[in-house]
Amino acid sequence: MSAAAADNPGRNDARPESQPWSAAGHGPRARTGILLIHGFTGSPFSLRPLAEQFAEAGFGVELPRLPGHGTHWRDMRSTRYDDWRAHVLASAQALRARCDRVVLFGLSMGGTLALDVASGGGLEVAGVATVNAQILDREGLVVKLAPFLEKILPVVPRGIAGLKSNDIAKPGVREQAYAWVPSAAGNSLLRALPRVRSQLEQMPCPVLVMYSENDHSVSPENSRALLRALRCPDLSTLVLERSYHVATLDYDQPLILERVVAFADRLSLAPSA
Repeated sequence: MSAAAADNPGRNDARPESQPWSAAGHGPRARTGILLIHGFTGSPFSLRPLAEQFAEAGFGVELPRLPGHGTHWRDMRSTRYDDWRAHVLASAQALRARCDRVVLFGLSMGGTLALDVASGGGLEVAGVATVNAQILDREGLVVKLAPFLEKILPVVPRGIAGLKSNDIAKPGVREQAYAWVPSAAGNSLLRALPRVRSQLEQMPCPVLVMYSENDHSVSPENSRALLRALRCPDLSTLVLERSYHVATLDYDQPLILERVVAFADRLSLAPSA
């Protein structure tokens, strides 16, 4: 693992709004932990309102900052998908140590990481909830040339990488993601996708798949393909009709909260290992 994948990743301090966050939980729900995982080039900022609401509802909460994220795009250059996955796994293990069960909740690449960790073994997960997760290979000439381009263009504008600058329908709300994308870091995610897809049939836990019909960064076909690929015994879906890609900061945020709380409550009725 690269040096940037340490507990305090990056050479710059995280911006205040991008800091990791946690809550111990209270009442009957405190034995259920929810780990929230942000997306590629994003930060905990995109999930902080939901994290606080889960905590208010009583759940134990962990909202980590992935290595190289939430500071400056230069800090991301030395990190790769394996670093981000390792950080998620370590965070989930720490949460599991203080809770009876852990639910992974991921936005965009965070959903990819949640699916990967849950289906890849090494940690018992009670359930997974995804919002606009990426599982399909991205299309276009730039993607096909990516292994070559990263050698001559180590960083590209997010638009060239196929990411909208602020994919939120709600006026006045911004995700605060990086405007520039380190090419090698992005390509490491693309290279991991075939392996993640190959694991999906082995998913051992319930999954809630949520996706926006109007997503300008990750096609909704990703979530529809995910629903077709999963063979888990408990599979549910929610179409987010009013939000764009960063639905956790958009109009459907209350609906996401409601469905994930109900999902986690239902999982708490299952026997704990």
